[in-house]
Amino acid sequence: MNQQMQSSQSSPGDAATAASVVIRPCATPEEFRACVEVETEVWNFDASEAVSHHIMAVAHETGGQVFGAFDGQRMIGFALAFPAIRDGHVHLHSHMAAVISAYQERGIGQMLKLKQREEALSRGIKLIEWTFDPLQTRNANFNIRRLGAVVRRYLPNFYGVSSSPLHSNLPTDRLVAAWHLDSGRVRAHIAGKAHEPGDNQRKISVPKNMNELRHADPSKAAEIQLGVRRQCQDAFEQQYTVTAFTTDENNGYFILEKNYAY
Repeated sequence: MNQQMQSSQSSPGDAATAASVVIRPCATPEEFRACVEVETEVWNFDASEAVSHHIMAVAHETGGQVFGAFDGQRMIGFALAFPAIRDGHVHLHSHMAAVISAYQERGIGQMLKLKQREEALSRGIKLIEWTFDPLQTRNANFNIRRLGAVVRRYLPNFYGVSSSPLHSNLPTDRLVAAWHLDSGRVRAHIAGKAHEPGDNQRKISVPKNMNELRHADPSKAAEIQLGVRRQCQDAFEQQYTVTAFTTDENNGYFILEKNYAY
């Protein structure tokens, strides 16, 4: 559903450094249940919308990925991916990745994603996709600038209206991140060398205070979401690709290039 790396209510005093955190596969019912506990803490879904530990077990058994981030015996994050196929090509769809708030800003989200990449490449899988909310600028920066994913698809209200307080009753519009794991672009971004867009580009802006607007002015938030939707759909129809993400004091900016190849 999302890669959610900054939304939980744990106390910052509980946090340790990333050096104490280990990323490893989950393989037991107890570990899958621990993933669900993190999921519940982060998204707070109604029971009817939550991914169960049974689904985690199925993903593990059928060629997907279930990784946990552990500080000692405590799970503080996880990543869940399913095997997927499109146009005859196998890839992974990363449905969920989350780190509880007490462990935010310590690089643990990136550790989870890099473990997904490492394991996928070990099996000859060259692509991982996932969806993310275009109104979440921090996630956009992480996905595009830090990891080097590109975006060519927009899914309006993909999951329907969600019970999670994070989504504030807005349609669950999503961008699809495409992470081409062994591309020069991704290797460069992981090394800290972000792509510099050329001249043939568009910009789509999103206010950085969207989380506040969702609650304080829902009609304004819905208006902004609709504007972003229309701009993205128009750009993708004209063969633009999101290749970069930048920010200033008030806004985040998706940078799109036409006929981008990597």
